[in-house]
Amino acid sequence: MNPIEFRDRFDLLRREAGKVLLGQDDLILHTLVAVLAGGHVLIEGVPGLGKTLLVRTLAHVLGATFKRIQFTPDLMPSDVTGGNVFNQKEDRFVFHEGPIFTQLLLADEVNRAPAKTQSALLEAMQDLAVTSDGITRALPDPFFVIATQNPIESQGTYPLPEAQLDRFLIQVNVTHPSQAVERLILKNHVNGFHAARLDRFEIQRVATAAELVEMREGLARIRVDDGIIEYIADIVGRSRVHRSVYLGASPRASIGLLAVARALAASEGREYVIPDDVKALAPAVLRHRLILHPDAEIEGVSADDCVDDILREAKVPKTAA
Repeated sequence: MNPIEFRDRFDLLRREAGKVLLGQDDLILHTLVAVLAGGHVLIEGVPGLGKTLLVRTLAHVLGATFKRIQFTPDLMPSDVTGGNVFNQKEDRFVFHEGPIFTQLLLADEVNRAPAKTQSALLEAMQDLAVTSDGITRALPDPFFVIATQNPIESQGTYPLPEAQLDRFLIQVNVTHPSQAVERLILKNHVNGFHAARLDRFEIQRVATAAELVEMREGLARIRVDDGIIEYIADIVGRSRVHRSVYLGASPRASIGLLAVARALAASEGREYVIPDDVKALAPAVLRHRLILHPDAEIEGVSADDCVDDILREAKVPKTAA
């Protein structure tokens, strides 16, 4: 698939998702870019902002199989991955697949489950496989996880460890809509919109799993000049020495930033990456990977503030096309 075909299909996906999730254009853009780059997405926002609706809508328009796991404190790893169950008729143990065996997995309120259950996602997110009782089983292709969490409520939650956070390609934050957008949301509901019946609201399925794989593989043809590579390496390197950062981003962040920059370039019909592609997505790729010094947190410094500093200080390559 060439960049023009990629752009046209991408625009169609954005338009269909935008019919449901009003006023969240950046959220839709970032999520689609990450998914088509082959990554996983962590969505953070207070309840009622449409996080779950976004995932359900994407599953519908992408033509992907979809399953949802509601993470709770008593959820066990086997509830995610599945496990062996003894079959009396066959006199042997038979593996029953868990909900993780799907193409699009919604890990709803992922920080409500303890670390042992959260860790059930690690192998799947990294190796696209699940190992149970010594047998490794491949997950469907494509496979991606979109997880949600509430940044406000802390009672009964378990913060995601750094190893888990690093598996997410990007983290996007959802904010409240404007009053004008909220009026449009209300009008949709007056007209009969229901989140569980997207097909009745003229939301079309505009892709298939095979087409998603084709779009993802097509990104390998997006040219990345040495100047862009140096720019990405400089940005991620600066995150490790920033005055407010205790632990900076890993090489996985560099690879992820390269991947989403390529996807963003293709979404605009270009055959090459420009610095603006990197700058546009650097906050989403880096914010959840930076651990700040306690003094910086006390002073109210955020990870996004640090990324802004880094982007101002990093030398932008003059030529990229």
